Amino acid sequence: MQDQATEVTAAGIARLAGVGRAAVSNWRRRHADFPKPVGGTETSPSFALTEVEAWLRKQGKLAEVPLRERVWQQLAGHPQGPLTALVHAGCALLLIHERPTVWLSVSDGSDERLARLLPGALEQVLLPRLGGPMGVALTGGAARDPSAAVNTPDGTPAVDDTPTAPAVNTAGAAPGVNGPLPFLASVPLLRGVADLAAEAGARQTFEFLLGRHLDANPRQYTLTPAELAALMAALAGPARRVLDPACGTGALLRAVDARPDQELYAQDSAPGLAALTALRLALNSRAAVHATAGDALRADAYPELRADAVLCHPPFNERNWGHDELAYDPRWEYGFPARTESELAWVQHTLARLADGGTAVLLMPPAAASRRSGRRIRADLLRRGALRAVLALPVGAAPPYNIPLHVWVLRRPERTPVSPEVLLMDTGRFAGEGRGGPDWTAVREAVLDAWRDFGRAEGPVERPGLVRAVPVIELLDDDVDLAPARHLPPPAVVDGAEQLAVVRERLGETLRRTVELTPPPAATAPPVRRPLTTVGELARGGALVMRTGGNGGHARLPVLTDADVLAGTAPSGALPVSDEEAVLTEPGDVVVPVLGGGSVARVIEEDAAGAVLGRNLVLLRPDRTALDPWFLAGFLRGTANNRQASSYASTATRLDVRRLQLPRLPLDEQRRYGARFRALDEFERALRHTSRLGEQLMRGMYDGLTDGTVAPD
Repeated sequence: MQDQATEVTAAGIARLAGVGRAAVSNWRRRHADFPKPVGGTETSPSFALTEVEAWLRKQGKLAEVPLRERVWQQLAGHPQGPLTALVHAGCALLLIHERPTVWLSVSDGSDERLARLLPGALEQVLLPRLGGPMGVALTGGAARDPSAAVNTPDGTPAVDDTPTAPAVNTAGAAPGVNGPLPFLASVPLLRGVADLAAEAGARQTFEFLLGRHLDANPRQYTLTPAELAALMAALAGPARRVLDPACGTGALLRAVDARPDQELYAQDSAPGLAALTALRLALNSRAAVHATAGDALRADAYPELRADAVLCHPPFNERNWGHDELAYDPRWEYGFPARTESELAWVQHTLARLADGGTAVLLMPPAAASRRSGRRIRADLLRRGALRAVLALPVGAAPPYNIPLHVWVLRRPERTPVSPEVLLMDTGRFAGEGRGGPDWTAVREAVLDAWRDFGRAEGPVERPGLVRAVPVIELLDDDVDLAPARHLPPPAVVDGAEQLAVVRERLGETLRRTVELTPPPAATAPPVRRPLTTVGELARGGALVMRTGGNGGHARLPVLTDADVLAGTAPSGALPVSDEEAVLTEPGDVVVPVLGGGSVARVIEEDAAGAVLGRNLVLLRPDRTALDPWFLAGFLRGTANNRQASSYASTATRLDVRRLQLPRLPLDEQRRYGARFRALDEFERALRHTSRLGEQLMRGMYDGLTDGTVAPD
């Protein structure tokens, strides 16, 4: 009966059945026995998962709900919300991972028995793995102690009356037969999670569910990309005790190469995020984990901690960070931050939690390097040797993706003399095209090489436009501006005029090639009515296979994104690594974006083969004995065709690929059309290449004239 409480939206039904949302709308209109809404709103209703599953099977539209999808829908439709469901699932997975025999014992029986025995079983694993801050053990009687556990009756993460509270509750000791059963609503989900863990593993199951939740709620969380987290952890270096005072979902601490003798400390003002971090770290490492819910600036959970390393992605541009109540806080060793300088408050908090010689690595907005309100604190950080490096990342490295964020590396000064230089670096040259993100391999190699060289006596090799060790005295002017680009010499343009001549020659060749590829004058033809078919009918008849892009990627494979398809570029994206089966492209596939309302279809050739199909893309794999791929792609691009197959929401246009039409023609005739469509595609690519070369030549001329490497005549 509890499973009946799990609700699923129309989008979830479409995902279960492997169809578009338009198909679900059609089912609701055409079938009187389609399940009635049980919740949601009039414009976005929700349905009982069990009723939907039964109806899909009855209609022959679903042989069996995939286990991964069923578990996700149970989590997303949990009556207490997906965040609580994730925490409950993480607790169960930690029990399965640490004490599998205990899980088998408590789960053998009714749902009520499992709900009654689970809190006591969890205490066996949560207490040893998630001890209280600074090593204080969790005890049932320590609910009012900020350094000990808070046991709540409902088993959900919550902050108690004290300023801070451990992130994950033990849900009390065994509450008794007549007491509350906080996990009862989650039992169907937990059984499904256990089945999924038996297939994929406990760690992988939690990462899959967490990744799907974050992907489904992109505006609720500010995430740190895995590549950036790994870079920041590498800059911090090996450390026995590591702190993240604004841990979010734990990406930075998860990137630490944790060992059993290490201690990981986490704190976040959002109780749910602190709980997820605690469970994530406990599942992915053998290090001692201490996680606490609370605002680290207003209610620091670890005032006595002296960590070897601090990693932090603080909230940006916060006015309500505690300016008024923290005016005399001893952490402001380098100056009291202005109300508009919340980031400099976090900088000083991390320095206060470091042991002498320890390293802090923070992700910072670029404004923090140059705002006048922070210049005195920046100057004192420089004078006392606390600030060691400011590294400008490429645009698109982390949200917000439209600005180049900075990484600050700080060290708590020891008594030994400090170097009178600061490492400034601008990696903007490694920015990627479109939404694929930067070239992380190049960024990582360049940054770590420069940081290692900076630590040596001879220092880093200065590279114009990229890296320079700047004397502190040079930065201590009225502005104390630390933006790397303002202190790096411009990149040397070697033989700039000759390079521009090469670009100009390539542009001329491309223009001539474009003229050759220009389609001949169109020959008029009398209107003709041809029998039509749809992509959906072709898929049902076996003439093509239809697949949709997923939410999981592969660590070693690039992702073909909708931006790549629209721009005609090589696969450049990335997706969270998961156990979800990825759809890989093959030569001859036709890929169609489903969002945006454009008339675009791309035939996959060798340069894009073997990539993972990204989100918002549909792949059509034609049977070559019945369907020519270029014929298929060409007719799918018709404007009228796209218009009749599109549906319109308040803010977006979505294409129902199954409704796209094409004529029924013999294969020989298809190939005639296909050859013409292929020629048009080659002409289109030549135009794009011409545009890129023209922009490169124009920018090079402007830069050459302004920096003196090109003469005006």
